[in-house]
Formats: sequence, structure tokens, C-alpha cells
Amino acid sequence: MSPNPFFGPNLKLLRARRGRSQEEVAVGLDVKRSSWSGYENGSAEPPLDLLVRISGYFKVSLDKLLKDDLTQLSESQLGILERGGDVDLSGRRLRVLATTVDRDDRENIELVNEKAKAGYALGYADPEYINVLPAFQMPFLSRDRKYRTFQISGDSMPPVSEGSWVTGEYVQNWQTIRDGQPYIIITKEDGIVFKVVYNQLKTSGGLLLCSTNPAYQPYEVPISEVFEVWKFVHFISHELPEPNLSRDELSRSVVDLRKEVGQLRMTLEKQGRLAL
Repeated sequence: MSPNPFFGPNLKLLRARRGRSQEEVAVGLDVKRSSWSGYENGSAEPPLDLLVRISGYFKVSLDKLLKDDLTQLSESQLGILERGGDVDLSGRRLRVLATTVDRDDRENIELVNEKAKAGYALGYADPEYINVLPAFQMPFLSRDRKYRTFQISGDSMPPVSEGSWVTGEYVQNWQTIRDGQPYIIITKEDGIVFKVVYNQLKTSGGLLLCSTNPAYQPYEVPISEVFEVWKFVHFISHELPEPNLSRDELSRSVVDLRKEVGQLRMTLEKQGRLAL
């Protein structure tokens, strides 16, 4: 077994969270206290059979103990681990997406309307649930990528108005989430949300969700509560977006300037005729 930079700090963290001394853990695992101290500070490595016992003692998988830096996990993520759950800190885990295809075996774009939104957070991984959603094709989108369209509620993301249809491209690797870009996030607590996202996986193990409407405060979602991520592609709305005031002001300025130039030209021509 090769030295691992995470193993020692992980052991120290898990022991401290249980409020136990090195002597107490050593007795519980039937090893010498000096040996346990060596495991925590990285000067010694336990044999395979002891690794298995350590995993069972702390109820954390060997994979997590050896490959992940548990000191970077949030309190909620650590709680999930200690209750026997699993946490994807990296955001790179392979995710299986329930989907549908048309007669030509092309990926459909499923439509999640306002009525279906309530059950999506529960049925997103259920092929039977996905299969009953309305489906269609958009020929101008890539056939090599997976898309889904969601109906958006609320006024937190202007110029996208309430009731608009937002299409997203499925994101497999959450590490590729780009700061300041709009995404559709499927969460355990809030269901389907459309927000500008900031990737904080490496710092806090979550995503910071922001609105374009300043009346709504940003908030963070632990990655353990995220089910799916869809990158914004386009939206369809029955309402025209609010006009860009700065562009309108510029247009008015150009019109006014043209009027002034025209009046000046007429004045000069009039003066020229009088001089003759």
C-alpha cells in the first residue's frame, strides 16, 4: 500500500468527531496506541485486515477513507457519511439518466410542465415517470447531447418570465459547472430551480445559487442535495423581454442627433441662398 495524504487526517477527523482519544480507538481496534498514532501522523500504514476493521469502526467506506479528503466535507456531508450514506464530493460520479427516444432511436427532449414539476424530484430517475412526459425534437440542437425542457415559475430570473420554457443540456460532470452561468438545478429541498450558479465544490462542497432579480438573496445548496444539473441552452416565452434601456437611450440620442444635423443643414442652406 502506498502512502496516502488523506488517510491520516481522515482518521484524526473521524476520531475527534466521536470524541475519543487515541488510546480509546486503539483499544477498540485491538492495536497499540503507538501504532494508531503512527497511522494518524502518516509515519505508519495499517495492514489490509486492519483497514477493513477501521472502515467498519467508523462506518466509512475504504474508498472514502483512502481517496477523499474528508476534512473538506461540510457538516451535513460528514453527517451523511457517518449515518452510512455516500457523498460525491468530486462531482465526477457517473450518473445514469432516465431518458426516452423516438422511432428513429434519437434522444427525445422531454417536457416537464408546471403540473409535472411537483413530482420530478422524486421521479427524475424513474424510467416509467420519464416515459409519460411529453416529448419532442428540436432539429437545430446537437444529436450528441441530451436536452430536457422545464417550465419555470416565479420572477427571480428576468428576462425569463414566469411560465417560460427553459431548455437545458444535461451535465454529467459537475466539476465543469462554470461560475456565473445559468443552470437548471434539481434539488432535494426546492425541486426544480433556475439560477445563475457559482461552483463551490472545492471550497464548501456545494453550489451557490443566485437570481438575476436583486430582490432574491443568493443561497448555497450542499452537493449532497443536488440530483441533476442542466446547463441553460435557450428559453421560449409568451412575453417579450423588457427593453434594454441603455440601448433605447442610445437610439433616441441618434435620432435627436440626426434631427439637429438636419436642422443645421437647413439653416446653412438658407443662409447660403440669402447671401446670393
